[in-house]
Order: sequence, then C-alpha cells, then structure tokens
Amino acid sequence: MPRLFRLFVAFTLSLLTIGSAQADVRVLTSIKPLQLIAAAVQDGVAIPEVLLPPGASPHNYALRPSDVRKVQSVDLLYWIGPDMEGFLPRVLKGRSLPSVAVQDLPGLKLRYFTADSHSHAEDSDEHDHDHRPGSLDAHLWLSPVNARVIATRMAADLSAADPANAARYQSNLKAFSARLDALDSRLKARLAGIVGKPYFVFHEAFDYFEDAYGLKHTGVFSVASEVQPGAQHVAAMRAELQQVGKTCVFSEPPLRPRLAETLVAGLPVQLAELDALGGYTPATAQGYEQVLEKLGNDLAGCLEQL
Repeated sequence: MPRLFRLFVAFTLSLLTIGSAQADVRVLTSIKPLQLIAAAVQDGVAIPEVLLPPGASPHNYALRPSDVRKVQSVDLLYWIGPDMEGFLPRVLKGRSLPSVAVQDLPGLKLRYFTADSHSHAEDSDEHDHDHRPGSLDAHLWLSPVNARVIATRMAADLSAADPANAARYQSNLKAFSARLDALDSRLKARLAGIVGKPYFVFHEAFDYFEDAYGLKHTGVFSVASEVQPGAQHVAAMRAELQQVGKTCVFSEPPLRPRLAETLVAGLPVQLAELDALGGYTPATAQGYEQVLEKLGNDLAGCLEQL
C-alpha cells in the first residue's frame, strides 16, 4: 500500500508539473481584429480575450470596472495605440505587465491622412489622433502585410512567456502566413473586376485594404451618426452623388447614419455596409481571413451591380 501511495503521489505531482509548464498565457486585445490575429497564433493552446464588445467604438469606449481589472491582470495586452483607442493610455499607466501598441511595431506599412482626406503610405514615427492631414490612419489591421507583422510579434511574445508551447506558436504563425498568401490571391481575383468603379464611404476606414487591392473610394461623407448635418451640406453631398451616377455608398455596422436614406433618395445609388472590425466573427484560427474576405465580397457584391 505505501508503494501504491508513493506512485499515486508521484503521478499527481507529474500532472501538476505538466499543467504548470503548459499554463495558459492570458492574452487580451483591445479590438476584435487583434483578437483574431492572436487566435491564429494561439490556436490549439488558448483563446485570447477581447476588451471591446461587438458594435462598440474603439475611439470612445467607456471602460467598466471589470474591464479595468482585466486590463491590469492579463499576461499580455495588445492594442492599436493612442491614435485608435484614446480611452486606454490612462488605464495602462497602472499596468505592470507587458502591453504592446502595435502601431509602433517595426516593419508595419503605415498610412497618414493627407489634405484631400485620403491616407497615404509613409514611414514615420509621428502619430496624431484624428483624421487631420499628417495624422496616422490607425486602421492598420486591414493590411495583410501588417497582420503578418503583428502575428510575428505575438508569436515571439507567447513563445517567451510559454516556452512549453513555443513550437506550436511558431507552427501556427507559419500556417497563418501561408493562409494570408492564399487569401491575398483570392482577394486579388475577386476584386480585379471592380477596380476603378466609383463608391463612397461614411467613414474613412478602408484605405489599407483599398491600397492592397488597387481600389480607391471616390469620396467620404464624414458625418458622425449622432450629428445631423445641415440642409446645405446634404445638398452638396447629393450633388456629388448625382454627378457620379450609379454608385454604392457604404456605412459601417451596427448603425447606418440617419441621413443615408435621405441622401440617396431618388438616385441610382445602392446603400450597403462594410465591417472593418468584424465584431461578431468567432475567435478561431481563420477568423482574420474571414473578416477580410467578407469585406472584399461586400465591396464587390455591390459594385458588380453597377
């Protein structure tokens, strides 16, 4: 009996040792797209958490006490940076564990807003918050090139924090990179037929994606959903649509701007949606590709009808 007891104790201790060696590293991301990139890297090991719920704006999210506790306690935290999540810097000052603002990662292809309201590619370390000329276009996750850079950093951080699973993280990174190559080929084929077709957006969030696939929106109706523009502004916007003729106007879920129906009434214009955040996409290894593929399909689906 004592021998059996000793064997039982040894077996139990070995299980505890294995469990501690393979303990999950808690990863928290600010927004869904970063969660999806992390999910690809952590596939088969753990599921990363996300701070913002579906439909919440990363520009002005109000943190709950439970959110603050989560921010302080997770092992690794990833966010875009102060040009996107302006609510986070104050909270992160009280965090002692690693936090990564991905907008500062070397190797990213960043875009900056210009006077004509379109962002342009540039290498710079200066980041201003908003869409003024010279400020960073922080929607950087919509570039597959940038997603690869972010995933590479996540895999390195996770491998250092959890050496027992380092080989798995690196294998997942390699698989993610291969899937991005395949996705890029599919999107180029899907979008080739709509290059040059005119369309409008309510929020300038898609320049990274457009740049990757040779697209460019004709104009931006930068109107906050809670602000009703004056009649003169609406008339000017309608005149721009009338001049173009058949076109698509894209808003972002979950809310369509209130003036959308008024703006296009009687015009050969289709209203549609583009989801830059993929808020309801499951956190699986293929989630990031699903967001970009849906974005491409939604763009093409409307513009192919013109």
